[in-house]
Amino acid sequence: MSTQKFYIREASETEARGPYNLEQLVSLAETGQVTVQTLWYDANLEDWAVIGGNDKLKASLFPEKRKLRMKAREAVPQSRHMDTLPPITVQDMLAGAEGKTADTKDKVDPVIMQARAAFIGMWSAIVALVLWAAGEMLPSADAIASFDLNRILGEPIAFLGVLDLFIATMLGLGVVSFYPLVRFRAALGVGMFGFVFFTQGPAVGVLAALAGGAGLFLVTLWVDLLPVLTAAGLGIAGTAGVAYLMIST
Repeated sequence: MSTQKFYIREASETEARGPYNLEQLVSLAETGQVTVQTLWYDANLEDWAVIGGNDKLKASLFPEKRKLRMKAREAVPQSRHMDTLPPITVQDMLAGAEGKTADTKDKVDPVIMQARAAFIGMWSAIVALVLWAAGEMLPSADAIASFDLNRILGEPIAFLGVLDLFIATMLGLGVVSFYPLVRFRAALGVGMFGFVFFTQGPAVGVLAALAGGAGLFLVTLWVDLLPVLTAAGLGIAGTAGVAYLMIST
């Protein structure tokens, strides 16, 4: 049929059109110039017939178009458990954003834990330095209060107390770049106070100096909460012991 020649006309027409091949008839059908009621000359019948009466020709010119159907959306069964859940409040949403929901309240972000450890370490270093400064300056309080330069120069350890107060102040302002100086001061304190108590007594002062210096040194290095708490307790207890011994002897 693809090579067959077709002559067509409308029922109201007396003159035929053509010849057309099948592809040309398909184009005419697509533009509406040929319908199922259009007549075509059937050579087998030697007569005019409507295109719609020939199933094969009709199927070639007017193929049935499949209708697109939207697949019905399957309903998702809702769990009965959803009906029993309490409504979500603004506080719940804020807690979820901060990771403080009922499911996560026992799980703390490691970054937050490290920040807490660093905060504790910084303030324990400040307390330790202030305790050391008290032990270094209070025995020389009379000389400092007299404003007598000669007497003050005769108490050089008081200048170390001023340095400790300065470092503690800078740490309180958040200047953590002083941590290398704090570590140096911790090592210096172990050496200086350890030597003083080793040569002059009491012997427990050596242990206090070691504990204070080690704790002060470690709180500037560790960022895990438990080790920092341990080092902070060691450093504060040690420096408090040194300060007590320096003031009472």
